[in-house]
Amino acid sequence: MAEPTPISSPWQLKPWWCQPWSIVLTGCAIVGGSWVLLHRLWLTALVAVPIGAWMGFFLLFWPRLMREAGLLEQHQNVDNPNA
Repeated sequence: MAEPTPISSPWQLKPWWCQPWSIVLTGCAIVGGSWVLLHRLWLTALVAVPIGAWMGFFLLFWPRLMREAGLLEQHQNVDNPNA
């Protein structure tokens, strides 16, 4: 039986629509779309602040929190109970 690949990144646990590239693409599309639709800098800034916070959390803080909490190791032990 082949050994399972060790999980080295929390992104390996997420589906394709929750990967870094999709988070950045979605955030940029929403902020860009608000500018295209509204043509108001202050409204686009109001949209950009929560979207930027959302992107920052999931791209910067969430992976580090997963590593620090030891959840990657726990997930590996569930996948490979003999380890």
